[in-house]
Amino acid sequence: MDVVAGNEMVAIPSGRVTLSDRRTQRSWSVELAPYRLAAFPVTQALYAQITGRRPSAAHGDQLPVESVSWWDAARFCNALSLQEGFTPAYHLPADGEGIEWDASADGYRLPTEAEWEHACRAGTTGPQYAPLDEIAWYRGNSSERIHAVGGKHPNPWGLYDMLGNVWDWCWDVYDPEVYGAYRVLRGGGWFDEHWSCRASARRRSHPTFQVDDVGFRMARSVG
Repeated sequence: MDVVAGNEMVAIPSGRVTLSDRRTQRSWSVELAPYRLAAFPVTQALYAQITGRRPSAAHGDQLPVESVSWWDAARFCNALSLQEGFTPAYHLPADGEGIEWDASADGYRLPTEAEWEHACRAGTTGPQYAPLDEIAWYRGNSSERIHAVGGKHPNPWGLYDMLGNVWDWCWDVYDPEVYGAYRVLRGGGWFDEHWSCRASARRRSHPTFQVDDVGFRMARSVG
């Protein structure tokens, strides 16, 4: 599959998604309005074009950018929004201690985890939207390394690498009472076993952490 990825966005329909957490045995439903989600994780080429930085542990223009913190991802979304003439979604204070999401803004942002799971499932109901080897780079087939985006089949809505390759940062705080500021990660990565590459799997990390199997993809609200 020969795909060159920029910041192509896919229209995602409205719907309802039920999220669940294995640790707490809790489930909850979320109603979603239509939105747009990037067809690919942000690549190293796009990240370097906007920020001038190449933070990743592995190197390649069409590899997903990784070793980026949640804060890095939020700053990138604002920078790309400004470059393309959109209203930035985030108010980022100079001290880096707080962030506010302007829900009325049309700029790029991180998806909520409900948006992420709704888009990942793309109307399917199983743990994966197709056989895992066809759609994802994970420990069973990755040779324990990251791969260029778009190398596996997309899901039914045209989204690539929703499972495997790199985990995606999401907007949400994971569990503030237990884990404080930790943010949600979704999707599984190139070093994960198959059970972590599921539409419902949740992971967490501190928003300042930079890990070589964590990247992000962008969302945009629609009016």
